[in-house]
Amino acid sequence: MSNVYVVYWSGTGNTQEMAMAIADGAKENGAEVTVWNVDEADIEELKKAKALALGSMGAEQLEEASMEPFMCDLDSQINGKTIALFGSYGWGDGQWMKDWEDRIASDGATVLNGEGIIANNEPSQEIIDECREAGK
Repeated sequence: MSNVYVVYWSGTGNTQEMAMAIADGAKENGAEVTVWNVDEADIEELKKAKALALGSMGAEQLEEASMEPFMCDLDSQINGKTIALFGSYGWGDGQWMKDWEDRIASDGATVLNGEGIIANNEPSQEIIDECREAGK
């Protein structure tokens, strides 16, 4: 049985909802799932993981107070891993997700399906379904 780690930061609950959908999809596929708010995440455990799901809110950049410092610690630890990226935003055009995808690639990791899953404000049922599939 594989262990799936889902780490997220959510200010409004939208990204948290996406995180739970990813976790549900992984559980449906028989995985053991650990879901952490980014402030609870254990970098040592994540180093061992083959695949991760990372989620955040963003506007013009990745959330700065919690997710950015976490990513600075994680950047050197994800070479060779597959990362599912997801998140929500309330304004801007989602460029922060494209920048995050590029960052993951420059760290030597692969973004699942080549791009992150992104929702403008509350995720639609289509986005929730996409998150569930990513978890599988």
